[in-house]
Amino acid sequence: MRARRIAAALTGLLMTAGLSVAQGSTAQAAAPCEGTYTIVVGGTGSSWNNDGFYGNIQQHVGYPTQIPNGASARAGVNELNRLVRDQRAACPGQHVKMGGYSLGAAVVHIWVTENWQTFGNVNAVLISDPKRQGPPGANGGAVPFGGFVGAPLAGADRFFGNVPVKTICHWDYVCDESAGIWTYPGNHVNNYPEDFNMDHHNDSASEQWYNGAWNPW
Repeated sequence: MRARRIAAALTGLLMTAGLSVAQGSTAQAAAPCEGTYTIVVGGTGSSWNNDGFYGNIQQHVGYPTQIPNGASARAGVNELNRLVRDQRAACPGQHVKMGGYSLGAAVVHIWVTENWQTFGNVNAVLISDPKRQGPPGANGGAVPFGGFVGAPLAGADRFFGNVPVKTICHWDYVCDESAGIWTYPGNHVNNYPEDFNMDHHNDSASEQWYNGAWNPW
């Protein structure tokens, strides 16, 4: 019975309400080399053309998001890596700004951890990252559910190397166990109304926003 309850909680955890479950990375127009190349990764249940992000965005990542587990995170990391490296090959001097929400934040988090040594001139914005490592607050939801979701989604860390990373968590169990699982899904869905605007985040922010307050790394 306990295992079934945990599995049910896991099924709902990290989900983004009201988003399409249609998947696939339908081709988008090639991005120009001028300005910042902004690429975003949606959460569970999102699709490349319905991920909640807005602003001056050049690329939305499509990947299998129906089930939040290590396999979906790995697929997202691989697709993100392909897209940003193709763009970098075409535009060597262009800055890359990547943003992710929930499962998508974990994808961006993992990408930074795995690629910071070989990919420069990039920054990341993590909204409700299930791999967020406390303090402030506690670790994200990928820690207690690590045995179910599997690597690389499982666990929490701050292995960002020299990449500027802005992490945002607002009283939300997905990125902070101390918020209590009863805050999900309401706070997870409703507590980030302005953060999905990628124009709101600059290209060099390296900071933590926790429950509405700035905290140093």
